[in-house]
Amino acid sequence: MPAVSAAGPDHSAGGAAGGAVPPLGAPRSRVRLWVLGARPRTLAAAVVPVAVGTAAADAYGRTAWDRALLALTIAVALQIGTNYANDYSDGTRGTDHGRVGPLRLVGGGLAPAHAVRRAAFAAFGIAAAAGLGLAALTTVWLVPIGAVCIAAGWLYTGGPRPYGYAGLGEGFVFVFFGLVATAGTAYVQTEAVTALSLIAGAAVGALATALLVVNNLRDIAGDAAHGKRTLATRVGPSATRVLYAACMLVPFAIAAVLAALGRPWTLVTLAGGIFAVQPVRTVMRRVEGGGLVPVLQQTALAQIAIGALLAIGIVL
Repeated sequence: MPAVSAAGPDHSAGGAAGGAVPPLGAPRSRVRLWVLGARPRTLAAAVVPVAVGTAAADAYGRTAWDRALLALTIAVALQIGTNYANDYSDGTRGTDHGRVGPLRLVGGGLAPAHAVRRAAFAAFGIAAAAGLGLAALTTVWLVPIGAVCIAAGWLYTGGPRPYGYAGLGEGFVFVFFGLVATAGTAYVQTEAVTALSLIAGAAVGALATALLVVNNLRDIAGDAAHGKRTLATRVGPSATRVLYAACMLVPFAIAAVLAALGRPWTLVTLAGGIFAVQPVRTVMRRVEGGGLVPVLQQTALAQIAIGALLAIGIVL
């Protein structure tokens, strides 16, 4: 997630919809504003599963780069659509009021709510178009799966009963940005669901979940005040810190499992531990609020490094 401070507490969601003056320090370029609003640092959660899934396909000698590119387009568009949808829904509900951390378009009074909603729908539309193309090359079953993915992205904080407000966000991220994205990428190239892609997908899912866990840990006080019952607000900060550390350690355990199953080169993933030490140490030292913003950047970097090493290990 972008390491950009959110708007101050005097910029409410209602002000955004009514054309409030942008907060001091907001990006002057509208293009840059919308790029930051898409939260580009979260895109690692879209790229890593496609890279690892393609590596899993390569392990079976069935790499298809045209299908991999379509899978990447879908993953990135879904991530951006979900980010804009989250911005819109949280902003209009008032949950982003006074939030510490990444820039928010609606909650920060930087863009009208209806424009952010259109951006979310546009991104989901791109994902749907790429998905239809991929379904035409593989199987029609990708159509309902894709529809579920889009619905999950919107309903995370949208709709009458958002599951992100019910403590289910981590499960969504693990399943969709881990298992589904990784195994799905491998499937469209090999046309088979393999144990390798599912096991590797669990490692990818744990990394993506870690990013959400530390985000919710940072926002635990504000979310509780606004009635957003994330998993972090339900189990408390101590358990959330342990969950974050566990998510960061899971990929290394899975790399060891894959090595034991006959893929010894996956042990190169352990070198990624150097990227995990600092963020885990910071979280376990009970740093709170804005002090966790750097951890978001460090977690995203660890996600990219560990994911890349896992993909290399699988290919080797």
